[in-house]
Amino acid sequence: MKPMAHLGVGIGWRPEIAGAVESLPGLDWVEVVAENICPGHLPESLERLLERGVRVVPHGVSLGIGGADRPDPAKLAALGERAVALGAPLVTEHIAFVRTSSVAPGPVLEAGHLLPVARTRDALDVLCENVRIAQDALPVPLALENIAALVSWPGEELTEGQFLTELVERTGVRLLIDVANLHTNRVNRGEDPVAVLDGIPLEALAYVHVAGGVERGGVWHDTHAHPVPRVVLDVLAELRSRVDPPGVLLERDDDFPAGAELAGELAAIRGVLGGPAGAVPSPPFPRSPGAARTRASNAGGAGTGSGPSGPDPASNPGEAGVEQARTRVGIGQAALLSALVAGMPVPEGFDRQRVRVQARALAAKRAGVLAKLAPELPGILGGEDAYREAFLGYARHRPMTAGYRRDALDFAEHLLVRDLPADPAARRRLTLWWRDRAGARPPGRAVRWARALVGRAA
Repeated sequence: MKPMAHLGVGIGWRPEIAGAVESLPGLDWVEVVAENICPGHLPESLERLLERGVRVVPHGVSLGIGGADRPDPAKLAALGERAVALGAPLVTEHIAFVRTSSVAPGPVLEAGHLLPVARTRDALDVLCENVRIAQDALPVPLALENIAALVSWPGEELTEGQFLTELVERTGVRLLIDVANLHTNRVNRGEDPVAVLDGIPLEALAYVHVAGGVERGGVWHDTHAHPVPRVVLDVLAELRSRVDPPGVLLERDDDFPAGAELAGELAAIRGVLGGPAGAVPSPPFPRSPGAARTRASNAGGAGTGSGPSGPDPASNPGEAGVEQARTRVGIGQAALLSALVAGMPVPEGFDRQRVRVQARALAAKRAGVLAKLAPELPGILGGEDAYREAFLGYARHRPMTAGYRRDALDFAEHLLVRDLPADPAARRRLTLWWRDRAGARPPGRAVRWARALVGRAA
């Protein structure tokens, strides 16, 4: 595997902090959410950074490469187009699924967030083929990120380290290791970050994410809206004691602080990275028992990909085997996502309480994204609290099926069907808002009455 380009220390570029990012001292590179930029109309701030020689890497969030379907060619083309427009050395995405598969019955449901794939042979076979498809379509190397999760799949067959190692061995894909997500999974799923770092091929490391979060009721929420805590920097130090990462990036997506605070967090990251690899004198966590045995098993053990004698035939199921795996994976993912966003029963084997926590988190994220996408709606509905109450009531049994923009229009139409809001002036404003964006007349009273009857009957 060729050495990864050196990136240095960077920050996630967001429109809300564009000015602060441009003024940060010693900034080496930035990462942008790929879906939020248009190659032909880059924000002026990004243009200025590029002119200064600051590297920009596109980071995708909607591909769903861990889903049961093959990657969408249009999404892959869009990701590649952004990489070319930015002159990026690579593109990144997530080991996650974000929607149900076409092999599952019913309409395609959107999670609006990254959900974990099961660490099973079926899921790994599907993921590996999807990664190969993506690699063939993209003009630059691909790196995949480990995600944070609230729920664990029952019946998992591989550890995180084994899963990531075999993924790399079978596809040659790079890894984007998020140390904040490793901490999140320690709290939420009892997984040891040290065991993961001991078990994965760090020579495949593309770069590292660092971010903040908060613990509530024994659950760690990976918010990207809080300062980076010491415990996450400790995981970064663990990684740094093993390897000199090609790049480290600070993520912040909400509740943006002043530029001076962002600069302070970057300085703290640089402080952890100082010195040669292996020079961190006292790793903050004990070495995981059997770490050497884990690496040896990952490298050449039965059923773990490639060893001294070459790839394990069991890790290459063939076309028919992958198609069968896609069906099984698709049905399982649809059952979980239906429980999370459509009020369906929790599948057998899942922690019901954790699924409920994840469902609330997805609904809150969905409400927050819509409020940013359509900031007029909270004002029309009487403020943030009234908006959230109305939206969460709407979303409880109405999963997203066509993206956030369609979701906003459907939410507005849902309110109009029920003659809400009660204030006539606010209802007129909502009608005008809906009409301006839907490009059609809002439903008339007879239609609203009929839909209301159908809704009550359902």
